[in-house]
Amino acid sequence: MTTTNEVAATASGRTDSYAGSREVHRLEVAMLAAGLAAFGLLYVTQAVLPSVGTAFGVSATVASLTVSFATGGLALAILPMSSLAESFGRARMMRIGMVAALLLAVGCATSTHFWELLTCRALMGIALGAVVAVGMGHLGDEIHPSKVSGAMGIYVAGNTIGGVVGRLVPGIALDFGSWRFAVLMFTAFASVAILTFSLLLPAPRRFTPVPARGGHHLRAARELLADSGIRKLCGIAFLLMGGFVACYNFLTFRLTSAPIDLSGSAASRLFLAYLAGTVSSTAAGYCAGRFGRRRVLCSGIALMLGGLALTLPDHLGSITVGLVIFTAGFFAAHSTASGWISARASRSRAQASALYLMAYYLGSSTLGAAVGLAFLVGGWSATVIAIAVLAVAAFGLARSLDPGR
Repeated sequence: MTTTNEVAATASGRTDSYAGSREVHRLEVAMLAAGLAAFGLLYVTQAVLPSVGTAFGVSATVASLTVSFATGGLALAILPMSSLAESFGRARMMRIGMVAALLLAVGCATSTHFWELLTCRALMGIALGAVVAVGMGHLGDEIHPSKVSGAMGIYVAGNTIGGVVGRLVPGIALDFGSWRFAVLMFTAFASVAILTFSLLLPAPRRFTPVPARGGHHLRAARELLADSGIRKLCGIAFLLMGGFVACYNFLTFRLTSAPIDLSGSAASRLFLAYLAGTVSSTAAGYCAGRFGRRRVLCSGIALMLGGLALTLPDHLGSITVGLVIFTAGFFAAHSTASGWISARASRSRAQASALYLMAYYLGSSTLGAAVGLAFLVGGWSATVIAIAVLAVAAFGLARSLDPGR
C-alpha cells in the first residue's frame, strides 16, 4: 500500500529513492551506527546488574527494573514517536532522540538514588523510541526496493551488535571501576557512533511533512487487532522477548555467584552469544521462504527450549552452549514473526510493525522483571521453568497460525 509520504512525494515530483551505491552505502553505515548506539544504550545496565544491586542495596529483581523501565518507556513511545516523525521528520527525530539518550546515560551514571536511575532509564527508553519507531520505515522509504533488503539486514545486524557491545563494554569496564564507570565507558563509545550517524546520514529525499496523525494510528491499530493472526504474532513477541530478557537478566547473577563465581567482566563475555542471532536471523529469512514461516517460527522456539535446558547444569561449558542455542532460536523466531506480521498486514504495515514492537518491548519490560520473582524463590531452576512456560505458550500460538497467510 502507498504511504502518505509516498503520495506527497509523488505529488511534489520527489519520487527518487536512494539508488546510487554511494548514497546507499552512506545511509547503510549511518543506520548501522544508529543501531549500535541505540540498542547498546537500551541494555547498558544489563551486564552490570549485580553491581547496581550491590551499590543501591536492592535485590536482583529490583535491579532488573533498570532494564524494564528502559524497555517499558520505549514500548510506550513507539506509536507517538512514529506519529511525530511524520510531522517533524524521521532524520531529525532520530538525531534528537539519540543525543537525548546519550545525555540521559550520563544522568544514569551520576544518579545518587535508585529512583533517579530508574527515571533516567525510563526517559532514555522514550528517547530511543525516536530511533526504533522510525529506523526501518526510514530505510524502506528512502532506499530503492531492489536494495532495501540488504540495507535492512545491515541495520538489524547493527541492532544485534549494539546489543552485544552494550553488554560487553560495561562488563569489561567493571575490572577497572564501578558500574558508573562502566556505563560512562559505553556512553563514550555510543557518542562516537552517534556522531558517525549524524555526519553520514544523507538528507531525506522522499519525506514530506504531514500533520501529526495520532488518531490515524489508533484507528489502524484497532483494524489490525481485529485480525486474530496479528494478535497471535504480537502475543508471541510479548512472550518470547519477556523470556529472552529474563534469561540474560538473571543469568548474570547466577554466573557471578557460587558455584560458578565468574568476575563481572568474565560473565559479560557470554553476551557474545548474541552474535548467534546475527547468523540465525539471516538463515531464518532464507528458510522461511523455502519451508514456510510457521515451521521456522516453531523450530526457533523449540531451539530456545533446548538451549534453555542446557543452562541447568552448574557447568560453564553447558551454560555457554545452551545460551548460544537459546539466543539463535530466539532471533530466528523473532525475525520470522516480525517479517510475518508485515506480510500479513495488507494495509497499514507501519502500524503493524509498531504494534509488534510495542508488544515486544512490553514483554521485555513486564515479564523480564516478573520472572525475577521465580529467581528469588527458586534460583536458576525456577527461572528456567518460568521462561519455558512462556516459550511453550508462544509455541502454542505459533502452531495455531494459518501458514497460508
